[in-house]
Amino acid sequence: MTGLLGGTFDPVHLGHLDVAHAALRALSLDQVLFIPANIPPHRHAPRASGADRLAMVTLAIAGEPRFAASAIELEAAGTSYTAVTIDRMVAAGRTREDLCFIAGADAFAGVASWHDYPALLDRCHFAVVSRPGFPASAVRTRMPAFADRMIDAKDRYQTPARTSIFLIDAPTAPVSSTDVRACIDRGAPLTGLVPDVVAGYIDAHRLYTREAHGH
Repeated sequence: MTGLLGGTFDPVHLGHLDVAHAALRALSLDQVLFIPANIPPHRHAPRASGADRLAMVTLAIAGEPRFAASAIELEAAGTSYTAVTIDRMVAAGRTREDLCFIAGADAFAGVASWHDYPALLDRCHFAVVSRPGFPASAVRTRMPAFADRMIDAKDRYQTPARTSIFLIDAPTAPVSSTDVRACIDRGAPLTGLVPDVVAGYIDAHRLYTREAHGH
Protein backbone atom coordinates (compact mmCIF):
# COMPACT_ATOMS: atom_id res chain seq x y z
CA MET A 1 0.00 0.00 0.00
CA THR A 2 1.21 3.49 -0.86
CA GLY A 3 0.75 6.38 1.56
CA LEU A 4 -0.06 9.85 0.25
CA LEU A 5 0.99 12.76 2.47
CA GLY A 6 -0.37 15.99 1.10
CA GLY A 7 0.40 19.42 2.46
CA THR A 8 1.66 22.88 1.70
CA PHE A 9 5.10 22.01 3.12
CA ASP A 10 5.87 25.72 3.51
CA PRO A 11 8.37 24.55 4.70
CA VAL A 12 8.48 20.81 5.38
CA HIS A 13 9.31 20.19 9.06
CA LEU A 14 10.03 17.40 11.53
CA GLY A 15 6.34 17.02 12.36
CA HIS A 16 5.62 16.09 8.73
CA LEU A 17 8.40 13.51 8.80
CA ASP A 18 7.17 12.06 12.10
CA VAL A 19 3.66 11.65 10.68
CA ALA A 20 5.03 9.91 7.59
CA HIS A 21 7.25 7.58 9.63
CA ALA A 22 4.38 6.75 11.99
CA ALA A 23 2.12 5.73 9.10
CA LEU A 24 4.93 3.85 7.36
CA ARG A 25 5.60 1.75 10.46
CA ALA A 26 2.03 1.26 11.67
CA LEU A 27 0.64 0.18 8.30
CA SER A 28 3.78 -1.43 6.84
CA LEU A 29 3.46 0.85 3.83
CA ASP A 30 5.56 0.15 0.75
CA GLN A 31 6.08 3.85 0.11
CA VAL A 32 5.01 7.32 1.22
CA LEU A 33 4.61 10.01 -1.43
CA PHE A 34 4.97 13.60 -0.20
CA ILE A 35 2.68 15.75 -2.36
CA PRO A 36 3.15 19.54 -2.08
CA ALA A 37 -0.03 21.44 -2.92
CA ASN A 38 -0.04 23.96 -5.74
CA ILE A 39 -2.65 26.26 -4.17
CA PRO A 40 -4.13 24.93 -0.91
CA PRO A 41 -7.92 25.37 -0.62
CA HIS A 42 -8.01 26.23 3.09
CA ARG A 43 -4.90 28.34 3.59
CA HIS A 44 -3.18 31.46 2.36
CA ALA A 45 -1.03 31.10 -0.74
CA PRO A 46 2.35 29.55 0.11
CA ARG A 47 5.18 32.00 0.73
CA ALA A 48 7.75 29.78 -0.99
CA SER A 49 7.42 28.78 -4.63
CA GLY A 50 6.33 25.31 -5.63
CA ALA A 51 9.83 24.59 -6.90
CA ASP A 52 11.40 25.58 -3.57
CA ARG A 53 8.87 23.59 -1.54
CA LEU A 54 9.42 20.51 -3.69
CA ALA A 55 13.19 20.93 -3.39
CA MET A 56 12.98 21.16 0.41
CA VAL A 57 10.82 18.03 0.59
CA THR A 58 13.26 16.18 -1.67
CA LEU A 59 16.15 17.14 0.62
CA ALA A 60 14.24 16.26 3.79
CA ILE A 61 13.37 12.72 2.67
CA ALA A 62 16.64 11.83 0.94
CA GLY A 63 17.71 9.48 3.74
CA GLU A 64 14.58 7.30 3.61
CA PRO A 65 14.36 5.10 0.48
CA ARG A 66 10.63 4.46 1.02
CA PHE A 67 9.85 8.19 0.89
CA ALA A 68 9.45 9.99 -2.44
CA ALA A 69 8.31 13.43 -3.59
CA SER A 70 5.52 13.87 -6.14
CA ALA A 71 4.84 16.98 -8.21
CA ILE A 72 1.37 15.79 -9.26
CA GLU A 73 -0.39 18.76 -7.65
CA LEU A 74 2.28 21.33 -8.55
CA GLU A 75 1.99 20.31 -12.20
CA ALA A 76 -1.80 20.74 -12.18
CA ALA A 77 -3.30 24.19 -12.63
CA GLY A 78 -5.32 25.87 -9.91
CA THR A 79 -6.36 24.77 -6.45
CA SER A 80 -5.20 21.38 -5.16
CA TYR A 81 -7.95 19.07 -3.94
CA THR A 82 -7.24 15.71 -2.31
CA ALA A 83 -10.24 14.10 -4.01
CA VAL A 84 -9.06 15.18 -7.46
CA THR A 85 -5.49 14.02 -6.82
CA ILE A 86 -6.67 10.57 -5.73
CA ASP A 87 -8.92 10.34 -8.79
CA ARG A 88 -5.99 11.23 -11.05
CA MET A 89 -3.86 8.50 -9.47
CA VAL A 90 -6.63 5.94 -9.92
CA ALA A 91 -7.06 7.02 -13.55
CA ALA A 92 -3.32 6.44 -14.01
CA GLY A 93 -3.67 2.84 -12.89
CA ARG A 94 -3.54 2.81 -9.08
CA THR A 95 -6.28 0.98 -7.20
CA ARG A 96 -8.19 2.68 -4.41
CA GLU A 97 -7.44 -0.21 -2.06
CA ASP A 98 -3.70 0.33 -2.59
CA LEU A 99 -3.79 4.03 -1.68
CA CYS A 100 -3.90 5.51 1.81
CA PHE A 101 -4.12 9.26 2.33
CA ILE A 102 -2.21 10.29 5.47
CA ALA A 103 -3.28 13.26 7.59
CA GLY A 104 -2.42 14.62 10.98
CA ALA A 105 -5.36 14.47 13.38
CA ASP A 106 -5.36 18.28 13.57
CA ALA A 107 -5.86 18.60 9.81
CA PHE A 108 -8.32 15.70 9.62
CA ALA A 109 -10.50 17.41 12.23
CA GLY A 110 -11.59 19.72 9.42
CA VAL A 111 -12.24 17.02 6.83
CA ALA A 112 -15.94 17.92 6.60
CA SER A 113 -14.87 21.12 4.82
CA TRP A 114 -12.72 19.29 2.26
CA HIS A 115 -13.77 19.11 -1.38
CA ASP A 116 -16.33 16.38 -2.14
CA TYR A 117 -16.78 15.28 1.46
CA PRO A 118 -18.12 12.75 2.46
CA ALA A 119 -17.63 10.89 -0.85
CA LEU A 120 -13.94 11.74 -0.46
CA LEU A 121 -13.67 9.10 2.26
CA ASP A 122 -14.70 6.39 -0.22
CA ARG A 123 -11.88 7.18 -2.64
CA CYS A 124 -9.14 5.33 -0.74
CA HIS A 125 -8.04 4.37 2.75
CA PHE A 126 -7.18 7.17 5.19
CA ALA A 127 -4.64 7.17 8.00
CA VAL A 128 -5.03 9.67 10.82
CA VAL A 129 -1.93 10.24 12.97
CA SER A 130 -1.98 11.91 16.38
CA ARG A 131 -0.62 15.44 16.61
CA PRO A 132 0.08 17.41 19.81
CA GLY A 133 -3.30 18.23 21.34
CA PHE A 134 -5.14 16.12 18.74
CA PRO A 135 -5.12 12.39 19.57
CA ALA A 136 -6.15 10.16 16.68
CA SER A 137 -8.59 8.35 18.97
CA ALA A 138 -10.66 11.54 19.28
CA VAL A 139 -11.68 11.19 15.63
CA ARG A 140 -14.19 8.51 16.65
CA THR A 141 -16.19 10.93 18.79
CA ARG A 142 -15.87 13.79 16.29
CA MET A 143 -17.11 11.68 13.37
CA PRO A 144 -19.56 9.13 14.78
CA ALA A 145 -21.13 8.52 11.37
CA PHE A 146 -17.86 6.94 10.20
CA ALA A 147 -16.91 5.15 13.43
CA ASP A 148 -17.73 1.77 11.91
CA ARG A 149 -14.91 2.12 9.38
CA MET A 150 -12.32 3.40 11.89
CA ILE A 151 -9.69 0.83 12.79
CA ASP A 152 -6.75 1.03 15.17
CA ALA A 153 -3.63 0.55 13.09
CA LYS A 154 -2.64 -2.56 15.06
CA ASP A 155 -5.88 -4.21 13.88
CA ARG A 156 -5.37 -3.32 10.22
CA TYR A 157 -5.49 -6.95 9.07
CA GLN A 158 -9.15 -6.98 10.02
CA THR A 159 -9.77 -4.40 7.30
CA PRO A 160 -13.14 -4.80 5.59
CA ALA A 161 -13.43 -4.65 1.81
CA ARG A 162 -14.40 -0.98 1.71
CA THR A 163 -12.08 1.87 2.47
CA SER A 164 -11.06 2.28 6.10
CA ILE A 165 -9.87 5.08 8.36
CA PHE A 166 -6.81 3.87 10.26
CA LEU A 167 -6.13 5.57 13.60
CA ILE A 168 -2.45 5.83 14.54
CA ASP A 169 -1.44 7.00 18.00
CA ALA A 170 2.23 7.97 17.83
CA PRO A 171 4.37 10.84 19.13
CA THR A 172 5.03 13.58 16.58
CA ALA A 173 7.10 16.73 16.93
CA PRO A 174 5.14 19.76 18.23
CA VAL A 175 6.03 22.03 15.33
CA SER A 176 4.14 23.72 12.50
CA SER A 177 5.23 25.54 9.36
CA THR A 178 3.87 28.72 10.96
CA ASP A 179 6.25 28.17 13.89
CA VAL A 180 9.17 27.77 11.50
CA ARG A 181 8.38 30.95 9.58
CA ALA A 182 7.96 32.87 12.84
CA CYS A 183 11.42 31.73 13.97
CA ILE A 184 12.90 32.91 10.68
CA ASP A 185 11.20 36.30 11.11
CA ARG A 186 12.82 36.58 14.56
CA GLY A 187 16.18 35.34 13.35
CA ALA A 188 15.93 32.37 15.71
CA PRO A 189 17.66 29.05 14.95
CA LEU A 190 15.64 26.26 13.36
CA THR A 191 17.26 23.48 15.37
CA GLY A 192 14.70 20.84 16.28
CA LEU A 193 12.13 22.24 13.85
CA VAL A 194 13.33 21.23 10.38
CA PRO A 195 16.05 18.90 9.08
CA ASP A 196 19.46 20.58 8.89
CA VAL A 197 19.49 20.28 5.09
CA VAL A 198 16.19 22.17 4.92
CA ALA A 199 17.50 24.89 7.25
CA GLY A 200 20.52 25.21 4.96
CA TYR A 201 18.33 25.51 1.88
CA ILE A 202 16.14 28.16 3.52
CA ASP A 203 19.22 30.17 4.47
CA ALA A 204 20.94 29.80 1.10
CA HIS A 205 17.84 30.88 -0.81
CA ARG A 206 16.78 33.51 1.75
CA LEU A 207 13.30 32.05 1.99
CA TYR A 208 10.69 33.51 4.34
CA THR A 209 12.80 36.57 5.18
CA ARG A 210 11.12 39.95 5.48
CA GLU A 211 13.37 41.31 2.74
CA ALA A 212 12.28 38.55 0.38
CA HIS A 213 8.66 39.64 0.75
CA GLY A 214 9.13 43.38 0.71
CA HIS A 215 8.33 43.94 4.40
